[in-house]
Amino acid sequence: MASNRMQAEAARLRAQEKFAKAANREKDALTKRDKAFAAVISKTAGLRSLRLAKEAADKEAADKAAS
Repeated sequence: MASNRMQAEAARLRAQEKFAKAANREKDALTKRDKAFAAVISKTAGLRSLRLAKEAADKEAADKAAS
């Protein structure tokens, strides 16, 4: 009986270790995904600001040319 308990305990510990490893992999994947998403957001914001600055400069040049 003692050996059955030891085997059951060992199996439980292995299962917990596997679960912990899977949870860590999932956490790492989410962190990588979040970093990639933040990079895309940052890039998009930068491109938008450049586009708006160009549009403002073009409008100002057009206004000067019209007057």
